[in-house]
Amino acid sequence: MHRRRCLTWLGLAPLSPLTPLFPLATPAAWAADAPALLLANVYRPGMPLADYWVSEKYDGVRGYWDGHTLRTRGGETVAAPDWFTAQWPSTPMDGELWAGRGRFSHAQSTTRQQRPDDAAWRQMRFMVFDLPQHGGTFDERLAALSAMVAGIGQPWVQAVPQKRVATDAALQALLHRTVRAGGEGLMLHRGASLYRSGRSDDLIKLKTHDDTEARVVAHLPGKGKHEGRMGALLVEMPSGQRFRLGAGFSDADRDHPPSVGSWVTYRFRGTHDGGLPRFASFVRVREDMPAR
Repeated sequence: MHRRRCLTWLGLAPLSPLTPLFPLATPAAWAADAPALLLANVYRPGMPLADYWVSEKYDGVRGYWDGHTLRTRGGETVAAPDWFTAQWPSTPMDGELWAGRGRFSHAQSTTRQQRPDDAAWRQMRFMVFDLPQHGGTFDERLAALSAMVAGIGQPWVQAVPQKRVATDAALQALLHRTVRAGGEGLMLHRGASLYRSGRSDDLIKLKTHDDTEARVVAHLPGKGKHEGRMGALLVEMPSGQRFRLGAGFSDADRDHPPSVGSWVTYRFRGTHDGGLPRFASFVRVREDMPAR
């Protein structure tokens, strides 16, 4: 199929190579109404582990209780049943809406429903890991968080267990035990840190592989066995760099690709000198991050 015809079939106007394919908002712009959350950097060997608490990284949907409403990382309201948030305090809580190990799809579909499915929510937990407006260090916030969760007294609201790990070897051993048991990875939180929005070494993630998110800019036409459907996504990183994401898709994904403007998670193995990911592979659509 001719490239111009295929772009038309995919709902894209033919453009010159130098024309921007989709006017994306910057992360600061699209998230202007979203909670100002603490975000994680990636673990680097040699970091001072004595400074950090370590916990499991839960594969769910980031949830922010603002004191009145449960919201996603992107700022969208989560339509949880009234009983789920009944008696929650007016103090903001940061955590993960989690359905258990290996059940991300359940967590995502449940939190996206406009009308809450009571049976689905009975399988959900809110794993609380921070108090954004407490004002103290993380060491101090942990004690307040534990007391608050105990006061709520609901089995589906739990404080994330935290522990100390002395050496990199012990940390790696804990990571592999967690992953073998079905977990996603580990989080490290600096005990002396105050809660501040954005990425910093106050919060660190450690996984057996690298993954992150990018915004879909365009659907690129397929060739050969994929002729007539999506061959790759053109995606944009938060840095503004763009690249083709062509691996990891099922036939169903190619027939019904993620919409332009949506966010997707991709896995990769390190980066090139220019910062673009190596061996990038599609994982899933991030429906908890709003499209623009």
